[in-house]
Amino acid sequence: MRRDITSWYSDRLFQEMPLVAYGHYGAPVLMVPTAAADFLEYERFYLIDSVKWWLENGRAKIYSVNSVNRLALLNDRAAPWEKIEWIDRYDAYVTKEVLPLISRDCGGGDVKPIVTGISLGAYVAGDLFFRHPDLFGGAILLSGSYDIRGYLDGYDDESVYFHNPVDYLSNLNDDYQLPILRHGGREIVIFSGQGAYEAPDRSRRLSDILNDKGIPHWLDIWGHDVNHDWPWWRRAMPYYFGKLFGGAGA
Repeated sequence: MRRDITSWYSDRLFQEMPLVAYGHYGAPVLMVPTAAADFLEYERFYLIDSVKWWLENGRAKIYSVNSVNRLALLNDRAAPWEKIEWIDRYDAYVTKEVLPLISRDCGGGDVKPIVTGISLGAYVAGDLFFRHPDLFGGAILLSGSYDIRGYLDGYDDESVYFHNPVDYLSNLNDDYQLPILRHGGREIVIFSGQGAYEAPDRSRRLSDILNDKGIPHWLDIWGHDVNHDWPWWRRAMPYYFGKLFGGAGA
């Protein structure tokens, strides 16, 4: 399986930001790490191996990036406004730096990756997707929460609102993004288990909001034995790859 690492200094994030690409050809998938981990996390925990068939057979190509969660939501020393500023900067880094790189790597044109993340990464992926449905082809969101107010000590401003999916989606009523989400053929998967450390009500809450807005999606709640842990994510991700990209028992 082809594996390429590149890196560049991001003026938006004031640091070197590496990216690893897996596979040689296929539908692009952007992966963001779970919490404070790095761009190689999914490789270390064998998630990449779990979807190797799609990578080796040209069905998908994965791009995995670093996060800034340790500077943002997980930074106890940062003021709430600083946390949100980091989230805003990361949004610009992905949309203005990472997505153009993926487009060039895929031969240019109208390239719309599916974005995916797990746990806190599901929030990051979901926020990126729902803020920019014109730039992404869908989202695979595993074991996430889509309300970040618990990280912000009661702080509230416009930036918080527009980075909190349960807020801005509840009131989404425009002539651009909402039609894309409703009729643009976007693939939205929302997964949760019901076992230890899972919080399926958070996924159900997001699903309820999408239902209210007429946005097609797949809410997939697995059993009470399905814990918030890598063995289950290594089962879920290839299952959804099969559904979205075909092959390997799909």
